[in-house]
Amino acid sequence: MTWKLQAITGEFTGQEISIAHDMLVGRHQDADILLQSADISRRHAALLLKEQQLWVQDLNSSNGTFINDMRVEQETALHDGDILQFASFMFSVLAAPIEKELPEIELEPVSSNTHDIGMPSLADRSMETPINRDGMPQQVGIPKPAPIPEGVDVQAEQQQPTAIEEPVSRVQQEIEQQKNASVGLISIVVLIILAVIAWLFFK
Repeated sequence: MTWKLQAITGEFTGQEISIAHDMLVGRHQDADILLQSADISRRHAALLLKEQQLWVQDLNSSNGTFINDMRVEQETALHDGDILQFASFMFSVLAAPIEKELPEIELEPVSSNTHDIGMPSLADRSMETPINRDGMPQQVGIPKPAPIPEGVDVQAEQQQPTAIEEPVSRVQQEIEQQKNASVGLISIVVLIILAVIAWLFFK
């Protein structure tokens, strides 16, 4: 599936953006889709590709991310024809299936002489080779395999593949930072509540 965003408002109207990997949307210079406007947050939203499906996640932006006029509260899948809006910037979601070209197969003509391929005719076989009723040769010797040279270790150890860690994308880092900030804020609020309760208790 090939995903694209087509701008329908602003200075980018008519332009198409191809989504080939996870992309960051915002007005920060590191953003993959750079939208220079005061109503766009520095790190506004993330576009995520998962198994050929496009998802959008708002990164706690000030003016929000919307799909068909509905504000995005959590990671949401996008579909062909959706209207995706980052604050005042609106885009149309375009999805097109990937067309695969089938290779051309050339068929070779079948020879009319059936003795050119397959089993040879009885006349071509050696008269000394005994043949059963089905026309198959009998008592044919099977060649022995070649001897293994000295010094060659047949029981070679197989090397274990080494795992390669996949690099963490910038979008994933932003999401993790948002989660850590939320956990830290909740911890501070809990500590303040405990301090107030302790103060009231010992007052």
